[in-house]
Amino acid sequence: MPVDVRLLPMGECAWLVETDDLESVLALESTLGGLVEDGDGPWGEVDDLVPAARTLLVVARATTDLTALAHAIRAAATDADATTPRPASRVVEVPVRYDGPDLDAVAAQTGLTAAEVVSAHTGTPWRVAFGGFAPGFAYLVGGDPRLVVPRHTEPRTRVPAGAVGLAGEFSGIYPRESPGGWQLLGTTDLVLWDPDRDPPALLTPGTTVRFVEVPR
Repeated sequence: MPVDVRLLPMGECAWLVETDDLESVLALESTLGGLVEDGDGPWGEVDDLVPAARTLLVVARATTDLTALAHAIRAAATDADATTPRPASRVVEVPVRYDGPDLDAVAAQTGLTAAEVVSAHTGTPWRVAFGGFAPGFAYLVGGDPRLVVPRHTEPRTRVPAGAVGLAGEFSGIYPRESPGGWQLLGTTDLVLWDPDRDPPALLTPGTTVRFVEVPR
């Protein structure tokens, strides 16, 4: 079914497209991404698509006819289908030591054992929906629905780089030491953000992530 959208102007060369939910964002991003790649009409003037939890920022050039682009976005939204499976994507394996301070608490909240939490986290592929919070941080969706747990009511003042956590429907990896309120399951040694890499972020929107347990 078509994706419902609301368009808000963002400066002089972008539209912020509001949708009802994350799945609508992902469907719309997939549809618009194909149009931008083809480059026909106003799509040839679009430089970037930036997804978030409920919005998609469409960034164009200063010479773009924003009215024409708005019509094109609305027309494309009628072809986007949030129920259509996403195509296969690049896969990144993330080795994790499941030694996190919240592993037992997550087990208690979900009614699983700690081993079952690890099995659930590694047993289902996740997908990068969008980035945010810090350079290199990716919000991962599509995991085992049993792992939906709330953030901490009081965030930690220091979470180490490489910490792997859960919050709501998302999983994520802290790219650097920072405050944070996610439930921490373990740690990885992968470098999530490297300014000398192209692209600098290891986990980009659309990437499939598979967590792999390694010895503590």
